[in-house]
Amino acid sequence: MDVVSQLQRNFADHTTSLYREGFLDDQFTQLQKLQDESNPVFIVEVVSLFFDDSEKLLNNLATALQQPIVDYKQVDAHVHQFKGSSASIGAQRVKNVCVAFRKYCEEKNREGCVRCLQQLQLEYNLVKSKLETLFRLEQQILAAGGSIPMA
Repeated sequence: MDVVSQLQRNFADHTTSLYREGFLDDQFTQLQKLQDESNPVFIVEVVSLFFDDSEKLLNNLATALQQPIVDYKQVDAHVHQFKGSSASIGAQRVKNVCVAFRKYCEEKNREGCVRCLQQLQLEYNLVKSKLETLFRLEQQILAAGGSIPMA
């Protein structure tokens, strides 16, 4: 098997695992369909914006939950924004944690919110790492003269 074929196989296997393990949902597939020759880095750009926004939101959430008196409306607004941005790129597990997080905000449950923030940070870091690996494989395929296999 040549280098390009092996990279394409790795790319396909990695992509399949992202869906099978629930990291991504069909929204990511829809984003892939929007990428074409006129905008070959569309997904990388969209996901990079998600990464930037997520880092800010995680910092804002951590700061808000460390306050002596937690403003649960503010925390919920950050979580709502995180839920929306994760849903828009198909980051399913991140979105699911946000749903649980919002319930703890409604209950004004600081412990539950802190646990959800830890889970959110974990799931975010996992999906970020997995998407970065996917993009690295994509770059390696293109650099080797191959084309990206579509699901």
